[in-house]
Amino acid sequence: MTDETKFVKEPEEDTQEYILQKNKKTKLGVTILVAFLVILVIGIIVSNVFFSN
Repeated sequence: MTDETKFVKEPEEDTQEYILQKNKKTKLGVTILVAFLVILVIGIIVSNVFFSN
């Protein structure tokens, strides 16, 4: 058996051995996660500017 886990599943591939799939749920989840991380980094930078003075 030569199953290997890949990172991203293309919609036309017929297998379950993937971490992420290219569908609406995954895209929405990644978008929310990236937005949260960007807001977190901006918050750290802003708090550093305010509290360093």
